[in-house]
Amino acid sequence: MSDRTGPVFLQAALLSPVRHGFFTRIGGVSEGPYASLNCSNSTGDAPDALRENRRRVAEAMGVAPDRLLGITQVHGDAVATVAEPWRPGEGPRADAMVTDRPGLALGVITADCAPVLFADRARGIVGAAHAGWRGAAGGILEATVAAMRRLGAEGIAAAVGPCIAQESYEVGPELRDAVVAAGTVHDPDGFFLPGRDDRLLFDLPGYCTARLRACGVERVGSLGCDTRTDEARFFSHRRRTLSGGGPIGHQISVVAC
Repeated sequence: MSDRTGPVFLQAALLSPVRHGFFTRIGGVSEGPYASLNCSNSTGDAPDALRENRRRVAEAMGVAPDRLLGITQVHGDAVATVAEPWRPGEGPRADAMVTDRPGLALGVITADCAPVLFADRARGIVGAAHAGWRGAAGGILEATVAAMRRLGAEGIAAAVGPCIAQESYEVGPELRDAVVAAGTVHDPDGFFLPGRDDRLLFDLPGYCTARLRACGVERVGSLGCDTRTDEARFFSHRRRTLSGGGPIGHQISVVAC
């Protein structure tokens, strides 16, 4: 975790020494429902605050602000292979990025979905993916691994960052049906526990971890943080919905090549 005078972030030992950070909501300048390290350009937050927040994240990752890249996330399976930076807000519609170009940092935005950071530290290849249940079931994690392998990656490590935990993630039977229909992992029913009435509790980080292992990623870890219950450190769509709605910020997770 970083010093509290700046952005606070978590790290996964299995990705070290690759520069990376699962940033919390702490250490920025945004106010109100966006307090304080909101990093999403599509939330309605003040543009100046967003620029400063992202500048602080870039500084913490050791890159120039214009080298911290983002995408337009759509809950799909598209992966952008990054060869050069683009202007803020002009990133492709995708849910993951990979690169082997030094000096670039890849950032994904979440507020309950799983941020997953990847690294082949020996070959200098990194990736970042946004994995909600729909993207995970649709193959975004496997697509990210495949894109890294096309760049020459072999020994890939992956870390699942702060996201909504199973005890907080009540879903309907239609989500279970979609996950079961997606196949890929052994016993997909094992990622669901009984909830109220016909509701179920879904293990998103466990499901992401299982899919990564199924596609040959041997070194996989999860930080085990619950974004819904940890209001001091994380933004959460589910918490916002349960409290009646309104504006919300998003945290960023970053890996640098």
